[in-house]
Amino acid sequence: MTPISKTFTELKQQNRAALIAYITMGDPSLKNTPRLASALIEGGADIIELGIPFSDPIADGPTIQAAVQRSLMNGARPVHAFKVAREIGERYDTPLVLMTYYNPIFRHGLNKFLSSAKRAGISGIIVPDLPVEESADYKKCCVSSSIDTIFLASPSTEQQRLKEIISRTTGYLYLISLYGVTGVRRILPPSTLELVEKYSVAVDGSVPLAVGFGISQPKHVRDLVHAGADGVIVGSAFVKIVEENGRNVARASAKLSQLARSLKKAATRT
Repeated sequence: MTPISKTFTELKQQNRAALIAYITMGDPSLKNTPRLASALIEGGADIIELGIPFSDPIADGPTIQAAVQRSLMNGARPVHAFKVAREIGERYDTPLVLMTYYNPIFRHGLNKFLSSAKRAGISGIIVPDLPVEESADYKKCCVSSSIDTIFLASPSTEQQRLKEIISRTTGYLYLISLYGVTGVRRILPPSTLELVEKYSVAVDGSVPLAVGFGISQPKHVRDLVHAGADGVIVGSAFVKIVEENGRNVARASAKLSQLARSLKKAATRT
């Protein structure tokens, strides 16, 4: 059982869903990224997604795009993610997931990248721009490295393709809950909850279902968990806190923990 699978199994036994927290590696600095991750973990985050900055983040909205640009300007590069992950792993056994576009993996070399990730304690990888139809070599190498392959599905994913995605997904299936890009949203439309119910039936317990895009409030979490989500993924809401408090990391950390705590409290099945 992988660290991610173990986490979901334990949470299920506790009748709780996972809080998966995303931050951009290198924002506001490489030095402070482990500190921010610690704040999220202390606040209740069950899994940490570390975003590797990339110059063309097509799936990300303005908040995360701005964080990526700040990170790149601070000199953050893909190879730094491994050092950051090791530093976090020295203090916590919380599963760490890398979110990256395929170009950094390709330039690094697939086998070399996965070997470095494994040594750094990475439990899973998300590659938004890698189509499942072209993922055979990647999947094979990840299996050899015991790293979970977290694929994405969206409202427009056709049934046959969804079956293929589910068959290649381990760790959790990342469900994009809305059309468009990432970003904080005040209200989740009823269609999102209907989508979660639909996908919960489709996965049928074969892999945990984690829902992302637009989640920022405890009510969002409660509604999604009651609709059948095994986990909720929160990114822009956390990244926004970093943006607004980047010059005061202590304050940013306190606010991250506070938000994580409120979201985690809502991730209980009743």
